Amino acid sequence: MDKLVERQPVARPPLSAAPALAVQFFLIPLAVVAVTAGIYLGFRTLLADNRTAADYLAEIRSGGENRRWPAAYELSRLMADPSVRASDETLVPGLLEAYDQSASGDPRVRQYLVLALGRLGSPVPEGVVPRLTAALEAGDPETQINAIWALGALGTGAAVGDLEALYSHTDAGVRKMVVYALGAIPDAADSVVLETALADAAADVQWNAAVALARHGRREGVPVLGRMLDREYVAGALEVDPAAGGDGDPAGQVLMTGLQAAAALRDATLRPAVERVSASDPNLRVRQAALEALEAYGG
Repeated sequence: MDKLVERQPVARPPLSAAPALAVQFFLIPLAVVAVTAGIYLGFRTLLADNRTAADYLAEIRSGGENRRWPAAYELSRLMADPSVRASDETLVPGLLEAYDQSASGDPRVRQYLVLALGRLGSPVPEGVVPRLTAALEAGDPETQINAIWALGALGTGAAVGDLEALYSHTDAGVRKMVVYALGAIPDAADSVVLETALADAAADVQWNAAVALARHGRREGVPVLGRMLDREYVAGALEVDPAAGGDGDPAGQVLMTGLQAAAALRDATLRPAVERVSASDPNLRVRQAALEALEAYGG
């Protein structure tokens, strides 16, 4: 007969071990998560920049050499917000003073301050336009181009003559920005320079002139707009792949700009080109822009 052996009771952890198990399997991982979250939030706090426009302005005027131009960049970005511009009545006088002080030193500071001046909106504060027109003669090409853009953004008619005089510049980039700015200024609607620029040696200057004329409701640029709706021609002028589509499609950007101008004019001679683009362009965004242009035509 088999000998019955009394089974030994299974050992169970004492109740005092339960907290230890909880620490091992729950609290420790929770602590790791908490520490990780704390480190993440700490880095976010370090990287977060909650400085105001006044803070950036103070840094431009008294900060170190390597901190002034980033502060000028951030200030130019903030000035695009009307609520920022209206939040502090000392902001514009301080900006003008900082601009005057930037005549010497890192040219990047003045480049970004010019952009900030161009974002002051309407009514244009006193003293802004004279400073920007003086900057048109800057030896630094980037400051000059930014000043042209700023005057166009402000839409002030007082600068039309100074801008037209710059069209004789040898730099195509300057000429392109000039015709863009003239297209943005209502008082430049009758500018002869815009029509002259349709025959510019640089294709993109011609394109900007045609679009600027369309913004003023003028049709002299219709033949150029027609060429802007020809992807093969545009791609050849830009030296890019004619079949390029999607993002990174500079030819497509030109086509969409031409489509917007065509929609503004609703010129009947451009409609066949718009229809062709809407049906066959490889870039879906361009085709969508063409469909929207056709809606503006009324069909």
